[in-house]
Amino acid sequence: MSLRASILVADDDRMSARFLQRLLTREGHDVAVVESGAEALDACQAAPPDLVLVDLVAPRGVGFDICRKLKEQARTRFVPVVIVTAQGDRADRLKGIEAGCDDFLIKPFDSTELHARIQSLVRLKRFTDELESAEAVILGLGATIEARDPCTNGHCQRLAHYATRLGKSLGLDEDDLAALERGGFLHDIGKIAVPDRVLLKDGSLDAHESRVMRKHPIVGDSLCAGLRSLNRVRPIVRHHHERLDGTGYPDGLRSGEVPLLAQIVGIVDVFDALTTERPYRAARPCTEAFQLLEDEAVKGWRDRALIDAFATLF
Repeated sequence: MSLRASILVADDDRMSARFLQRLLTREGHDVAVVESGAEALDACQAAPPDLVLVDLVAPRGVGFDICRKLKEQARTRFVPVVIVTAQGDRADRLKGIEAGCDDFLIKPFDSTELHARIQSLVRLKRFTDELESAEAVILGLGATIEARDPCTNGHCQRLAHYATRLGKSLGLDEDDLAALERGGFLHDIGKIAVPDRVLLKDGSLDAHESRVMRKHPIVGDSLCAGLRSLNRVRPIVRHHHERLDGTGYPDGLRSGEVPLLAQIVGIVDVFDALTTERPYRAARPCTEAFQLLEDEAVKGWRDRALIDAFATLF
């Protein structure tokens, strides 16, 4: 059974564009046509299609620019891009690969090959959409955890903001920054398994309640384990309560065993907890919060260099 798709054709040759539109429409696809790179980018931002078919390579290589910009933007990076190029034009194919295109259609092409390539890429796009939907559910669970406790309103957003700011100041790459942002939202997702009587308790936890609470990083890690897109986030979720001297939980990691991204989230987590109001105490000033973090560094719990780097941001 053929998959029906929304396809954007970017082609400045009207006859060629009309031919592709008729051919693809007969196969059941919803086809839109634009004649310039700017129109193509605007259309993709307004409503990302299932596939983009670009025949704007000659003479200025606009198609490569379209592909590169689509792959750089979070909203459209997973949209398959097919570049139409001339038979035997190796240079164009190399430029297309560098720009991140997903496939090539060589002129002259036949309808059978076109159908097969589109079906393959649309099927892959459907799988990607399903993974993104599953990830959205996990991120939604993170927000649900925060909503259970009105005292933590905005905590996840602030952690994501603080962690990525600190990561940028340390020169971390885009993948690490994306993991820090997601890790800020998901660090406590395992608390979904913690009963309200423990999670919302005003006073200190007893020994049994502490054991229940200390399991939440393991539960959170398990919840994220089913998605490859969260592989870089899992160490944050599992290890943000570890300490460099081995007294943290759940695994008692020491020194370099504690992942850097987990250390970052652990530091900003403590900072945000100290500087926001709780029913049992007022919010503490930033200077006091940093002093307490420095005290933890003296105890061997935290990396002093990370704390100093975070302090410079304020």
